[in-house]
Amino acid sequence: MQRTYTRGLYVVCIVAGMSIGHTLLALLEAGPRHGYDLKRTFDDHFGQDRPLHYGQVYSTMSRLLKNGLVEVDGIEAGGGPERKRYAITDAGVTDVDGWLRTPEKPEPYLQSTLYTKVVLALLTGRDANQLLDTQRAEHLRLMRQLTRRKSGGDLADQLICDHALFHLEADLRWLELAAARLDRLAKEIHP
Repeated sequence: MQRTYTRGLYVVCIVAGMSIGHTLLALLEAGPRHGYDLKRTFDDHFGQDRPLHYGQVYSTMSRLLKNGLVEVDGIEAGGGPERKRYAITDAGVTDVDGWLRTPEKPEPYLQSTLYTKVVLALLTGRDANQLLDTQRAEHLRLMRQLTRRKSGGDLADQLICDHALFHLEADLRWLELAAARLDRLAKEIHP
């Protein structure tokens, strides 16, 4: 059951922009874990492109402990520093539940970097068409890479690749539209 929940959380975390604290809290709902177990589980499900650093795990756990969202369930002596096992508190479960139920604010991207670069290219006399062509080639390169990754991935990986591909497709449509309207935009910028 927890495996299914974690897979479902995979999509929520990636789509929602990834709250590491909430993600680690949710992973603790399966039972108490050491920091290195949390890192390994996080990396297995969410960190393929950006694994967590151990320091990030322990600083996050320290903050969650301070805020009463986790507690130390046990301390084990080892060859190195003591290993703490963390457990989620009732307040932590409530916090995760609230986070999962709260919709994320959609980002309208009204002032994107791509738009800024196109306008600045026009304002400075640079070739905005070349900028759009270069960006289009980069988007297509990444789309090919994600398509290959998707074809070899499990369902969770396929879903995250689809999410990224849909955003890249929208960017490509915008690049085409901007290229088609470039002369008109140049006239508006330089009346």
